[in-house]
Amino acid sequence: MKSTGENAPSRVHVRLRGACKRGFGVAAEHAVVRVTMPACTGGKTMRIAIIGATGMIGHHTALAAESAGHETVVVHRASSATAHLDDLRAERRVASLEDSVSLSAALQGVDAVINCAGYYPTVPRSWRAEVAHATAQMAGFYRACRDLPLQKIVYLGAAIALPRPPGGSPGHADLRYSAQPADRNPYLQVKWALDEMAHAEAAQGLPVVIGIPSMTFGEHDYGPTTGRLIVEIASGRMPRYVRGQRNTIYAGDAGRGLLACATAGRVGQRYLLTGENTDMDRLTRLIAEAAGVTPPQPVALGMARLVSRIQGWKWKLGGPPPVITPTAIAVMSAGQHLDGSKAATELGYQPEVGLAEAIDRALAWFRAQGML
Repeated sequence: MKSTGENAPSRVHVRLRGACKRGFGVAAEHAVVRVTMPACTGGKTMRIAIIGATGMIGHHTALAAESAGHETVVVHRASSATAHLDDLRAERRVASLEDSVSLSAALQGVDAVINCAGYYPTVPRSWRAEVAHATAQMAGFYRACRDLPLQKIVYLGAAIALPRPPGGSPGHADLRYSAQPADRNPYLQVKWALDEMAHAEAAQGLPVVIGIPSMTFGEHDYGPTTGRLIVEIASGRMPRYVRGQRNTIYAGDAGRGLLACATAGRVGQRYLLTGENTDMDRLTRLIAEAAGVTPPQPVALGMARLVSRIQGWKWKLGGPPPVITPTAIAVMSAGQHLDGSKAATELGYQPEVGLAEAIDRALAWFRAQGML
């Protein structure tokens, strides 16, 4: 085993079942950044790889590093739209998350990696197929990291992987399901499985830290991912929504928080990177007001699920992609208010941009890109 210091943990492989034959549904670009560590690491400089630099959160993580004067190196797929990376000062390397050998080679010489490209379902498929795909892809990522002298591996998780605490209090970073969630929503099952996988890898010796930004809005959301809510409401294509609690964060704050996970996070720990606790009523109204459109109206969860199934059937028969997907329903309805005090105490993380401003910035960016 390679080691870069007396505190470097051992690395033990965890064998996981599943095969991955399809491409993944998120950007797979990787940026390497040089970061000055806080006092807990003795002020040493690290080189950090960021996977997902063409995606919203990964891009903002790289921007956060560069704004502080750190070097960045972007590693991207050969087929990537590299123009999305032009605002980064970066050396560019080519690798793929589907090829752990090429990814391992691209990560040579780095001290830590932040994986912002975790898989999530985008089209209707069975939850078992989605989980098999997601865990196989993540197994390849950990395999690429296994023999490297990494001090930290940050997995970007999702708050849906946390159960709701009793009594209705905000969810905190140390909540875990005692067993597999009964709800078979593919998005929930994928994010729960990847969260469990991260904990297992940390328990087996890999220096994994879990960073979970809440519902994120901001620029560089080419997908779009969570910004799809803004695009659909602003374009008038989303007349209904499902009620639920949410916590929201600006993408730039999420990037800073993930960087802090890599520099100051404790191995095996989760950190919630939070902004404002709100709900879907207020969130959809703020988006509509900022876009100058009529706000959507709430619809019962059961009705939304029925519409989602009908749209999924039509898509499988050659129709348009569904607008109301199981993932969209989970994002709207399965959220909760969150307590980010652990990240504040241990990482020194504090949000800087409020929800209304995050919406305005995202809306302006979507318009500038011609997406609205």
